[in-house]
This record gives sequence, C-alpha cells and structure tokens, in this order.
Amino acid sequence: MIKFISELFSTQLTNLLLVLLLFLFTIKIYYDLTFQYWKKRNVPQVQKPQLIFGNVPPKFYDQDCPGCLIKLAYEYGKAQGFKLIGNFLGLRPFYLLVDLEHVKNILRKDFNYFVERGFYYNEKDDPLSANLFSVGGEEWRTLRTKLSQAFTAGKIKFMFESLLECAYQMSNEIEKNYIKKQTINMKEISECFTIDVIGSCVFGLQCNSFKNPDAEFRKQGKKIFHFTIPRALKVFFAFSNVKLARWLGVTLFDKDTTRFFVSVVEDTLKYRQCNESTRKDFIQLLSDLKGETEKDNNNSSTAIEKLTAQAFIFFAAGFETSSITLTFCLYELSVNLDIQDKVREEIARVLSDYEEITYDVIMDMKYLNQVVEETLRKYPPVSFLTRECVKDYNVPNTNLVIEEGILTVISVLGIHHDPEYYPEPETFDPERFSDTNRPLIRPFAYMPFGEGPRICVGLRFGLMQVKVGLVVLLKDYKFVLNKKTQVPLEMEPLSFTLTPKNGIFVDIEKVA
Repeated sequence: MIKFISELFSTQLTNLLLVLLLFLFTIKIYYDLTFQYWKKRNVPQVQKPQLIFGNVPPKFYDQDCPGCLIKLAYEYGKAQGFKLIGNFLGLRPFYLLVDLEHVKNILRKDFNYFVERGFYYNEKDDPLSANLFSVGGEEWRTLRTKLSQAFTAGKIKFMFESLLECAYQMSNEIEKNYIKKQTINMKEISECFTIDVIGSCVFGLQCNSFKNPDAEFRKQGKKIFHFTIPRALKVFFAFSNVKLARWLGVTLFDKDTTRFFVSVVEDTLKYRQCNESTRKDFIQLLSDLKGETEKDNNNSSTAIEKLTAQAFIFFAAGFETSSITLTFCLYELSVNLDIQDKVREEIARVLSDYEEITYDVIMDMKYLNQVVEETLRKYPPVSFLTRECVKDYNVPNTNLVIEEGILTVISVLGIHHDPEYYPEPETFDPERFSDTNRPLIRPFAYMPFGEGPRICVGLRFGLMQVKVGLVVLLKDYKFVLNKKTQVPLEMEPLSFTLTPKNGIFVDIEKVA
C-alpha cells in the first residue's frame, strides 16, 4: 500500500513538473516571438529586451526616473543617426521618436492617426482614471471642447485675485521662516502654495495648507504622486498590459482618494445649486455639465464620477507640475544670483508703473517669462509624451507601417537637452527665449506642455500660477542655495513627473 501511494505520488509530481515545464516553455516561446517584433520590421533597437520587463530595467524603481531612462534611449538613437527606434514596455512594443519631423507628423500633421494617449484607464473600477488626460476618441473631443472654456484669458483674469491671495499667504510663510532664520525646503512651500491655488480656483474652497500642513487636500495630493514599489509595479503592469489590467479590474488610485474627491465635488455642486451661486470658475463649468452628463448616462452617480474625474486631473496636474516648476525655477535662481537680480530689477521696474499686481502687470514682465520658459526647457515636468496609433499609419518617405494599437513615445527631456537644438543644454540661460532668439528655436523642439490638439488645456493657468508666485516672493526676498541641497540634483525614480529626490533647500534674505 505504501509502495503504491509512493509510486502514485511520484507519478503525480512528475506530471505536475512536466505541466509546469511545458507552461514555462510556452511562456518563453511567446516572449521570444513577441520580442521579434522590431527585428521583423528592420527597426533598430537600443538593446535586447529582457523577460517580463522588456527594455525597462528590472529595478527601474531604484535607478532613475522614467523620463531620464527614455532620455538615455533618445540619446543613443540620436548618436546612431536613427530617426526612430523600437523598444518594449514589458511585452508592449513602442516606437521612440528621434527625428523632429516624425514628432511633428504624429503630434499635429497626422494627429487623426494618433488621437489616443495609450494610457491605462478603467472607468468602471477606477473612475478617477477616466479623465481628460487619459481618455480618447469622441469622449476626449467633447470633454476638451467644454473644459477648455475654464482656462481662457478672461477666466484666468477672473481667478487672479484668488491666485494672488494664495501667493501672499506663501510670502507670509517665507517671512515667518526668515524671522526664525530657518532654511526652507522650497518643494514643501511650493506644494502648499499650489494646493491652495487649485483648491480655491478649481474647487472654490479654502485649503489653508500653510496653517494646516495636514489638510486633507494636501494629504491627498501627496498620496497621488507617492509611489511605493508595489504601486510602481502595479502601474507598470497596467501600462504594459492595458487590456488584461482592465479585465482584471486594476486600479491606479485607492478607494479613499476616490471617495474624497467624489465627496468634495458632490458637496460643492450641491452647495452651488442650493445657494444659486454662479461663480464663473471650474466647478461652475462642471455644474453646467452635470445636467448634460446625467441626461447622457441616465445615472446621477455615474455623472458625478465623470465630473469628479475631470476635477481630479486638473487638481493633480495643476498641483504637481506647477509646484515642481516653481521649485526648479527658484533652485536655478538661487544658483544663478545674477539672473535672480535681473528678474527682481524687472519686477521692481514694472511694479513702479502700477499701483498693484494684476494679470496685465504679470504679462508685461518679459524677462520673467524667459526665466520660466528656460526652467520648463531644462526641467519639463512631463518629461515624455505618448500617443497610440488608432489606425495603420504609413510613416512618410519609408516602407514602415505603424500598426493600430502600437504606442509611440516622445522624449521631451531628451529633445530639450539636445545640443543640436540647445547649445550647452545643461546651462541655465533665459536668453534662449529672448525676442531675438525665441524665433530661432525649431518647431517641436520646445514642448513642456505637449503639442498639437492634445496640448495641455490648462497651460496658461499653470504659467500664471508660477509667475505670480515668483513675483510676490522675489520682490521682497532673495534666495540663496543652502548646502543641504544635493548638487547635482537627483531625480525621484518613483515619479512620472520630473521631481527632485531629496528636496531643494534655500536660505532667505530680505531685499532692502
């Protein structure tokens, strides 16, 4: 009996091992066949893809930021004289564009072939992910047409007072640190400022982040962009296996974050309706859209989730990208004190002709604009762009066909640091964007907000947010880099945006 059981167990174990080996062999064959994709099309590659991760380093979460890794691939392709190269995000093949003519075709000229971003979203299981940034097709066109109305010059002028008030609250916080002679982490200060701005201008709420650093808006903002290793791996899986991840119900944002934003939007809309408030801000635009969305969906909760997704992406994008830009700008000004002095001189000169800071006053500051544009050149917050092909596309002047469903990637960081377009790209030089030099920049060589029909809808608001913050701070304070700041700067590997890893610390001096 014992012998029989032993033989049976041995047979079952052998069969199990054979099945496992067959399964692993099948997976290996599948990977090998998939990884032949570029070779069959005679498209050059940077390196041989690896099992599971493709061309992404297995420990990507501990090496460099995604945009920096894509920049390295761009530089390799440029050095080899390639116009595009093939890569793999896991099993997902994607083109990395090197030639600016290809970039122009995909982002603008032949945009109808590349309407989709190719980002993962899941409207059913993760409603916040189905936002203007991620969705495509007719849904994107409809949303963009309606939401772009929130960021016209007239609407920004209307929101200007709220923006300025938040900037003065930031200035008060700087004053407190100056009195105490404390070194400040500019990243923390910038985050509080942009949280308050977005809270006021997008949601019509007072966040008071400087008085209450643990305010829920700030906690949620930091949570959105905080990537643990498990979360980073989940995001990698979702973006490299979009259909499978959607079928499995993978979510990018936790339920607590979803509940918070749905509650904020729902409560704010109810308050507006009960009080018959018609303030011309972003929430009012959502309120106007609410009826249309409910009519289309025949479901009030679905309508609220759709509207919340749009408010969420404007909160997330406006908070993170603007705070990073303000932080990097003050870093460069604290290193290049001559440039900081020149900006301050312009601020003083322009303000001497006006009684107060207004939208038009900010627009008169040309050198300030050059400084902000050079900051965005050197540190584009969104360091790469993606577009997914929606129908087979013949690449002009080649025999190559980009097939439906294939992703294309553009290294904004690589292009912005390409010495062909920007001599001495690591040098911070606002004169690149002077009236004389700006027209010399090649089309599509400067894309901090993207390009083409999917260019960032809130770019004017984002720029104004940064400029107002700079004017209010620089007119009264001088910023000097503290030795606690790690130089050269390292970027956070667990971040889709270009973010300083260890903070940027500055000392404050009062301007006489």
